Amino acid sequence: MSDPVAIMWFRQDLRLADNPALSRAARNGSVLPIYILDDENAASQAMGAASRWWLHHALDKLNSDLHGALRFYRGRADDILPRLIDTHGASLVCWNRCYEPWRIARDKDIKTALVNDGVVVDSDNGSLLWEPWEVLKKDGTPYRVFTPFYRRGCLGAAPPRKPLPAPQSMKLVDARDAMAVPLDDLELLPEIRWDRPLEPHWTIGEDGARRQLDAFLSDGLSNYKEGRNFPARENVSRLSPHLHWGAISPHQVWHAAATMEPSADLDHFRSELGWREFSHALLYHFPDLPTANLQSSFDRFAWRSDPDRLRCWQRGQTGVPIVDAGMRELWQTGYMHNRVRMIVGSFLVKNLLLHWRDGARWFWDCLVDADLANNSASWQWIAGCGADAAPFFRIFNPVLQGKKFDPDGRYTRRFVPELANMPDAHLFSPWGAPEDVRETAGVQLGTTYPRPIVDLRRSREDALSAYRQINQS
Repeated sequence: MSDPVAIMWFRQDLRLADNPALSRAARNGSVLPIYILDDENAASQAMGAASRWWLHHALDKLNSDLHGALRFYRGRADDILPRLIDTHGASLVCWNRCYEPWRIARDKDIKTALVNDGVVVDSDNGSLLWEPWEVLKKDGTPYRVFTPFYRRGCLGAAPPRKPLPAPQSMKLVDARDAMAVPLDDLELLPEIRWDRPLEPHWTIGEDGARRQLDAFLSDGLSNYKEGRNFPARENVSRLSPHLHWGAISPHQVWHAAATMEPSADLDHFRSELGWREFSHALLYHFPDLPTANLQSSFDRFAWRSDPDRLRCWQRGQTGVPIVDAGMRELWQTGYMHNRVRMIVGSFLVKNLLLHWRDGARWFWDCLVDADLANNSASWQWIAGCGADAAPFFRIFNPVLQGKKFDPDGRYTRRFVPELANMPDAHLFSPWGAPEDVRETAGVQLGTTYPRPIVDLRRSREDALSAYRQINQS
């Protein structure tokens, strides 16, 4: 008799090690590894362009790790899975849970239908240290403030489990089926290859993720708590896309970090993993987080609609150097340093008074680490309308932020080379430099570099006035 067949449905867990669902499938018998591109169920929350680029290369690497056995499908998962079960006589379907609202609803329906048909379904936690429904206040309600969520809720719960080894001697199904398509037929890569500049910045796949973690723990963790605020320094892990796509698990990261000497830097790094948990808990308990203000008073806020200014922001042509540097880093690398994300976000929602959803949509399309929970929670945080949010009246001054966190201008000059010869004293506000200084630096405002699209002082006053109006009402 042939071995029983278990379907391993890969989603945001594109790795072999510490993959609970894969381990469960491998214990059952022969494994049929599959990936389904389900844009139909995703609808308005389908992946952005940069995410699709990353996914293509991640799937290619995973397929190589599986010796070419990974099958690719395109369409509704609730249609494809039953047909695969019938074709291969599978008695078990395994997956690791995802936490986007549309995935939760779809997976629940799929699980109910399969169980009713006599198929065993095993869903596991391969993406979070703690399940969102496990970390609650004493009264059973979700936390809305990060520090007690992490310090009391997470650290007070059972510690994260130890990582699992990759399955050994896994038997893979080698039969073909007509529904499977080549990876290229998923059409994840863009037709116009704007993605070429992204390639040198990333080593995609399970091995690359592990090397990135090892390099960070060896070279970047020291002085992390302070150094992570300076975008020109190497004190950031750059693990976010690897974690989102599951090339590495948070359990692997957590326990690898635990091997380091205790320090304030280590504690702060682990708290950043806690912030990721917090974002996912918020999305789970408040599923309209991507579209609705968590603080309903902001429903009355007087956001503006200005496509021209939004386009300048998107292209890194605002005339405010640290903002432009961040937006160009995003376009050129698919990533943006966290401190700069806060600066460009504050500029969009507070200096330009454009809706935080405009920023979230652009990040969703351009970030290789675009994650619905993190993206939504972070934009609501910077806009002042989310959980544990930065007060709206805390408006970052991008000139002062640049001087403080990029004091020698290395980051800004890298991404805004038009200003490479501007002296440090005027780099972050070239409009205020004497004309002879600009001329010596080869900077002509409005020609070689744009004039600011908004007056920083006046726009700050306008933002505070708009904020006072919703409070008064």
